Amino acid sequence: MKKLSLLISAAFMVAAGVANAEPLKMAFSSEPYPPFTFKASSGEWTGFEVELGQAICAQMQTECELAPTGWSGIIPSLNAGKVDFILGSMSITDERDKVIDFSDPYYDAGAIYVGRTDMDFAGEGDLDGKVLAVQGATTHAGYARKKLNEAGADIRIYDQHEQMIRDLQAGRVDLILADQIAMISFLGRDDAAGYTTLAEAPADPLFGKGVGVGLRDGDDDLTAKMNTAIHAVIDDGTCTELSQRYFDTDICAK
Repeated sequence: MKKLSLLISAAFMVAAGVANAEPLKMAFSSEPYPPFTFKASSGEWTGFEVELGQAICAQMQTECELAPTGWSGIIPSLNAGKVDFILGSMSITDERDKVIDFSDPYYDAGAIYVGRTDMDFAGEGDLDGKVLAVQGATTHAGYARKKLNEAGADIRIYDQHEQMIRDLQAGRVDLILADQIAMISFLGRDDAAGYTTLAEAPADPLFGKGVGVGLRDGDDDLTAKMNTAIHAVIDDGTCTELSQRYFDTDICAK
């Protein structure tokens, strides 16, 4: 089981010649987003991005600690200095790039529509009259607001990923538009019988340019270290091993 503090000891840091400093705070959504970030039975956070963050911090020879943060306030927390970087499935978009910096991408995934297997839905031309769930403060919500109102969709915004799933299963929404990889966890569950991927969303700049680590604008030293570490965990197979374990496929950027 992974400890809450990322596993870089002070003794190791001194031996490596790294200056003693306050741990870097790694932010991600405090709302569970399995299998990327979620709480184990012990109550400790784990998941693909938690473990990947540990590996990245180890590559940087830097002590880090987990800082779960409400998603809607995660960028303000970064810019206010309450956290040091965001590693939480944040898509690199032009809008976000105006207020924060990003590392190179570490994974990418398309957006999909998930609903009942018996639903008559082949794509966005069939959205008229459908109730569509998206998570707030995501690229999917931005896309839905800008592109799907005119398609006749009744768009519902949710704070948490799991809330959308519960309302889908309860019949309060017809479809979810979400990250393809994130929905793997739901579709693999026993209670997901009768639900499937109905269609892929078309490629659009609103979905961003992959997923990267969010950093404060002008924090060039940390950005450079982060990029080096990200490429290292991809090149040495660490990212792929974690991806295969959590997703049964390799989602890591190449």
